[in-house]
Amino acid sequence: MKILYQGIQGAYSQLAALEYFPNAELVSCKTFEECFKKCSEDEKLKTIIPIENSIAGRVADIQHLMNKYKLQIFAEHFHKVSHNLIAKSGVNIKDLKYVRSHAQAISQCQKIINELNLEPIIAADTAGSAKFISENSINEEAAIASSLSASIYKLKILKKNIEDDKKNVTRFLFMGKKIEHPEFIKDNYITSCIFKVKDKPAALYKCLGGFATNDVSLSKLESFSDQSSFEQYLFLCDIVGHIEDPRVQKSLEELGFHTISLEILGVYKASKFRKL
Repeated sequence: MKILYQGIQGAYSQLAALEYFPNAELVSCKTFEECFKKCSEDEKLKTIIPIENSIAGRVADIQHLMNKYKLQIFAEHFHKVSHNLIAKSGVNIKDLKYVRSHAQAISQCQKIINELNLEPIIAADTAGSAKFISENSINEEAAIASSLSASIYKLKILKKNIEDDKKNVTRFLFMGKKIEHPEFIKDNYITSCIFKVKDKPAALYKCLGGFATNDVSLSKLESFSDQSSFEQYLFLCDIVGHIEDPRVQKSLEELGFHTISLEILGVYKASKFRKL
């Protein structure tokens, strides 16, 4: 399996993909859209995309790309994010004045940054920050990145697990084109969809009524604007259950009555992490 991920070597997406598919061939892409576009053009390719973080919330622009390219989700993975303070060999913590990383990583490690009185430098990504440190003779600057980044770019880990919240988890989705739904057997599944409600009073309330009537749970429901317009909203929804479950089918039928569009984005096994 060839899996595309956004970022350079050492990115957390690469780590997460290796956890779930240890034998996969991983290919880096500059942007999330490049991952989506290449997979939409070649059904042999798959991609791993971070969709939300337990601390920072949803990842910007992913919902729009999911709606634009309509790739099918075939698996989910919850990856524990462990940040590390890394620097060039020979550098000590007391020598540091600056710390470089992605904005989310900086915000997730405020305690250590304040404790060491470091000045943050916002960069495009965590692995890229590690690469920058390795390629430049800077002894006053460290990066916040993964242990894999430290290994790849031959840097020293000054301090491990520096995140403020040890329950820092990112949910990733694996997607591709022309993915078959898993067989409906006794197991836990998620059915993901995107829908647009009709422009009528209480439209969303009516959309959700079918789930309540059929005793079907939703694990996720979030809105995002349609093509930069605030007049009409799309909703990304994760339904607890398989699309072939009669209760889910009845819920989706009723949902269809109150929507302009309804797209199924995938049916896949629910991660065991959900029960922890």
